[in-house]
Amino acid sequence: MGRFLDSLLGRSKPVAANLDALFALPSAAITLQTAAGFQPTGVGSVCYREAEGAAFAQTQGDIVALLDADEGPDVERTTDSFGFTWLVTRQDPSDLSALVTDLHAVNTTLEAQGFGQGLLCSLVGFTDAAGRRLGLVYLYKQGTFYPFAPQEGQRRDNLLEIQVRDLLGSDLPLEPQLSRWMPVWGAPGL
Repeated sequence: MGRFLDSLLGRSKPVAANLDALFALPSAAITLQTAAGFQPTGVGSVCYREAEGAAFAQTQGDIVALLDADEGPDVERTTDSFGFTWLVTRQDPSDLSALVTDLHAVNTTLEAQGFGQGLLCSLVGFTDAAGRRLGLVYLYKQGTFYPFAPQEGQRRDNLLEIQVRDLLGSDLPLEPQLSRWMPVWGAPGL
């Protein structure tokens, strides 16, 4: 009966995040490299809205300590102009699996501690020989990815984004609604 009322009233159940989809990124990176010449930059980030209180501060501190402990470069925390926090991690560009593991750890830790509602997206950066930048953005609340290709002057390379979507259709769960392909101007890692 509940499902009937939900459909009658136009309510939909939110899609659950499938954080294990992040582990498909190394395979997608191979496709990007061979078909389009894009290489991972070794930089990834998780965007979330910080919560108030000691529990969140402790969780965030634990995440930073965990990522800093693996002998890689330090984790960086920045806040964008919209007030969202970006936790940035870096790995050797040739070890995308380690970067994805870091991003997965951030997401799952925040989710496990009850802060999943504040998670917005994760991003992994790529670049090609011509200097074009590309981000694969994972939408936490949708459980899907989309490509974001920024250009100078807050313009985006829509053609490249569509080409990447077409290339990665069998590698990643891609966001079908283009209206959800939000620009992430100034995102760390791009």
